[in-house]
Amino acid sequence: MKRLKIATFNINGIRARLPNLLVWLERERPDVVCLQELKAPDSAFPAAELEAAGYGCLHLGQASWNGVAILARDSEPLAIRKGLPGMEADPQARYLEAAVQGTVVACLYLPNGNPQPGPKFDYKLAWFEALIRHAHTLHDSEHPVVLAGDFNVVPTDFDIYSPRSWQKDALLQPESRECFARLLTQGWTDALRHLYPDEQVFTFWDYFRQHWQKNSGLRIDHLLLNPAASRFLKNAGVDAWVRNEDHASDHAPTWIQLGGRGKA
Repeated sequence: MKRLKIATFNINGIRARLPNLLVWLERERPDVVCLQELKAPDSAFPAAELEAAGYGCLHLGQASWNGVAILARDSEPLAIRKGLPGMEADPQARYLEAAVQGTVVACLYLPNGNPQPGPKFDYKLAWFEALIRHAHTLHDSEHPVVLAGDFNVVPTDFDIYSPRSWQKDALLQPESRECFARLLTQGWTDALRHLYPDEQVFTFWDYFRQHWQKNSGLRIDHLLLNPAASRFLKNAGVDAWVRNEDHASDHAPTWIQLGGRGKA
């Protein structure tokens, strides 16, 4: 398999943070990037700037909210679907799937679900159920498949600096965690946790109470691999330096490296 670095990054407003994105792309040179929370319609997506940086673009935008995109270095992502099967009536731009250099990449922005209980949490769980159903069809593909994005789920208490002040948050609810666990039981590999089973790795630090400065983080950005992809997993990490830049997103890019000879 060709070596690929695949990253996911909740950009939290692509127009506002485009300079940060371009600096990261130039420094880290990921081959594939899944972006979430574009907060821009398709007409405002900065395709020209990203193409000038060497990236082909596929995007599904929405004014002011949500929005997802897949970038591919020196190539063009081939669209498979826009929108999550089973959520055809959903007006929110949260799912994009493409073929990139022999790999199927699904970029997702799962609903936050707050406040809970209530209709936003019900929507989160309904969206999660649709994802679980669709992921089942992707899991057995003979092609490598990567589900990448902001899942808005803290899988376990080990994935957060302290669960105490977040106990009522939708990201930590038993129903949210049960959905994520049920997704994994299909046979998906949680890349970061697989490679770092005993290390607290965070991908998100909110803007309050000096959480970045104190490393009071959460792990909510995930890359899940089907068996055809996981056998090529070589490395994974978080480019935390991006969170320390001026005008940063509250997420940091999270990535995996695939390629070379796979495990038998």
